[in-house]
Amino acid sequence: MQVDRRTLIGGAAGFATLAVAQDAIAQDATGMTPWPPREHFRLWPKQPPNSPRRLPTPANEMSGQPPRRELHLRGVAEPVVGVYRPATPDGRALLSLPGGGYRFLSVENEGINVARTFNPLGVTVFVLAYRLPGEGWLEPQDVPLQDAQRAMRLIRARATDFAIDPATLGVVGFSAGGLLAASIATAYADPVYDRIDASDDLPARPAYAGLVYPVIAGDMMRVGALGAARFDTDRRVNRATPPIFIAHALDDPVVPSAQPIAMLAACQAARVPVEAHFFQEGGHGFGPSYLSPDLPGARWPELFDRWIRRTLSARTAG
Repeated sequence: MQVDRRTLIGGAAGFATLAVAQDAIAQDATGMTPWPPREHFRLWPKQPPNSPRRLPTPANEMSGQPPRRELHLRGVAEPVVGVYRPATPDGRALLSLPGGGYRFLSVENEGINVARTFNPLGVTVFVLAYRLPGEGWLEPQDVPLQDAQRAMRLIRARATDFAIDPATLGVVGFSAGGLLAASIATAYADPVYDRIDASDDLPARPAYAGLVYPVIAGDMMRVGALGAARFDTDRRVNRATPPIFIAHALDDPVVPSAQPIAMLAACQAARVPVEAHFFQEGGHGFGPSYLSPDLPGARWPELFDRWIRRTLSARTAG
């Protein structure tokens, strides 16, 4: 499927509906948001690579209080991709990588809510429940990247089924998921698992990467301490790195602004297309829908959508 350039340029006009999230992804009778969604697929046909003798115990739990009561995942033993289709797809596709400090996955705030926000704009959203390094996996620093690479390849292998243009498949990551998004943007070709099937012959490189209040250096997640300096992602930026979008609040108490600023500087030095938005207020963990509409940072999804359209249009024109 080819993305019509007029659709990419004109579709931003529909962003007025963004503030009202879709209700199609509803909570069940117990108040819990279903996970995985009805349409989903497994990444690995057997046990995932780097599996220990005893796999972690899965746990889905609701955390926080309204209006920030949301679903968190722990103990991801079988990574899956949830598929959220728009009513009117425009061919674009986005793989969402939730954060949670590599201790849990904020799958609702930074995955399901991404679908609620971007589905009305025509974007097919895939949400990855990836394995967490601290849950007993062998060579734990590699397991999130293994899952992200495999997810990118499987989505592209089934592009016709999903009604997407595989060349438009990008990623968006939040906090620790931002580190994973930056990793797939810079380490997409790292040989972190053995070939499983023909899907693994497809590229894992995203068309673009959105980094939202992102961790950039692996040592912040105790990944660097495991001998994985290659996860200091700003140091791996080169001319082949895909275009990068950054959104960050300067009052973030968790991830210092020096992290995304380092990525911005690295992209500029390598002449990688980059757009960065630093907001005075917003804190951490605001996802696509948790900031007051009075704050400029609440408009980051609109800015991201417009940037994606420009980025894809420029590539088509080139």
